[in-house]
Amino acid sequence: MDVQAIVDLAESSGGLVTTAQVVGVGIPRARISDMVKAGELERVQRGVYRLMDAWEDEFLAAQLRFPRGILSDETALYLHGYTDRAPFQLTMTFPRSYGATKAREAGIEVRTCADEVLGLGLTTIRTPYGNEVSAYDLERALCDIVRGRRVVDMQVVNPAMKQYVRSGERDVQKLLGYARALGVEKKIRNYLEVLL
Repeated sequence: MDVQAIVDLAESSGGLVTTAQVVGVGIPRARISDMVKAGELERVQRGVYRLMDAWEDEFLAAQLRFPRGILSDETALYLHGYTDRAPFQLTMTFPRSYGATKAREAGIEVRTCADEVLGLGLTTIRTPYGNEVSAYDLERALCDIVRGRRVVDMQVVNPAMKQYVRSGERDVQKLLGYARALGVEKKIRNYLEVLL
């Protein structure tokens, strides 16, 4: 009974299940260990397991393990199709008050921001594996990749900005509004003046 409930939980989450989800529905965490030993589940990372026939979706796994984090920066650009460089390490944005030590230890590049702008541009997007995750929209991702960095990766920023200004779905007013709220309006305007 518990095993089928765990399988059902995993199937409803793109083939992944967390210890917190299992315990949250009243199933002892020992059932996860039993399923790993029986070859029915595989540990993806601490507290996250996948069914043996499911693809390992690192975006969903990070979201499940750190639900307060939002996929951002180059990771969000990749999910939006604005860079073909798969992220070497995922980037997530957390509230400033969040203790992100475990996320850093898990290899996630951690960004923080003030609570009043944390939800700015928040959306859901499908991963390459078809699972929905929380990420920033395109305009927020563009602002984030130039925000708070001494050195901006031009091989990511320039092609993404060029693609954005050529896109029929661009919303320059939204981009400038986000840039103003995030304190990068001058940087974003510089890119737009060159490209538009």
